[in-house]
Amino acid sequence: MTFIAKPRLHHPSLEANKVGYTRRDYEGKVSTLCAGCGHDSISAAIVQACWELDIEPHRVAKLSGIGCSSKTPDYFLGASHGFNTVHGRMPSVLTGANLANRELLYLGVSGDGDSASIGLGQFAHAMRRGVRMAYIVENNGVYGLTKGQFSATADAGSKSKKGVTNSDSPVDLVAMALQLGATYVGRGFSGAKEQLVPLIKGAISHGGAAFIDVISPCVAFNNHPGSTKSYDYIREHNEAVSRIDFITERDEIVAQYAPGEVVDVRQHDGTLLRLRSLHADYDPTNRYAAMGYMQEAAARGEVVTGLLYVDPLATDLHTALNTSDKPLNTLGPEMLCPGSRALAKINASLT
Repeated sequence: MTFIAKPRLHHPSLEANKVGYTRRDYEGKVSTLCAGCGHDSISAAIVQACWELDIEPHRVAKLSGIGCSSKTPDYFLGASHGFNTVHGRMPSVLTGANLANRELLYLGVSGDGDSASIGLGQFAHAMRRGVRMAYIVENNGVYGLTKGQFSATADAGSKSKKGVTNSDSPVDLVAMALQLGATYVGRGFSGAKEQLVPLIKGAISHGGAAFIDVISPCVAFNNHPGSTKSYDYIREHNEAVSRIDFITERDEIVAQYAPGEVVDVRQHDGTLLRLRSLHADYDPTNRYAAMGYMQEAAARGEVVTGLLYVDPLATDLHTALNTSDKPLNTLGPEMLCPGSRALAKINASLT
């Protein structure tokens, strides 16, 4: 077996951010995912977002579950804290870490199988409790590690690589996040980096539960005719509520259009990308309007991308529980074990 390692030395001309790091400092190991996997594009967007935010890598804690998506934290932020949990249990482990040390920035990376099936309850409670985190789901509609079975987010009527048609209704994690109380909700496409990077930056900087669902085509098992999460399908059915870009293989493709205008842009492979600019009257602070807007677009067969909802005055679980302002690992024994008098006082307050 051949192992490929990245060189430790960086070119001296690489641009550094305000805290002295280059983009290379936010990278991880060489990816072992399939060539062309959308997950690698998401990793690159996370690297770019952290570099632009001038985040010191040691201030980030990245957690994941099981699946192709949950392997990706190994490919970015190699100098950050990391923990790979069991299948579907990332949100609860992250919640515990967050309560113990509120000074870190928490990044949860999961997949549609990890969050919409075995971890659906974990996802729901993290959202409704307002755990301060950037929760990113890399959504491809299949179980890539176990040869392409439908996941819970696969659309009814979509076909697998083997030709089997899915008859189950899909789980819409964006709609659930909105309903459960997440205070920052967005959807992106792995091939639209210029839209995805700002979404991730906003999620990391947000003061509450932030959730981003990223459509990320699986090139091995879900990028064929009949799939509703393939590259071609998303390009042809995308309605953006904020500016997006395209996967460019040759010369850069540019387009100009006024607010609310729809424009078809032909790609290098001959497919059409339908862009709709942000409506002038779209209000991302209206939770219920965002839910209705998504349902209307879904009825037209469109995939809405962009920042769908944000609460600028969001609070988190620490505020609700009135926890210590200091991380628990900085508190001494006199604070953590105040003695029998403090216990007697608490017991008396419960009678």
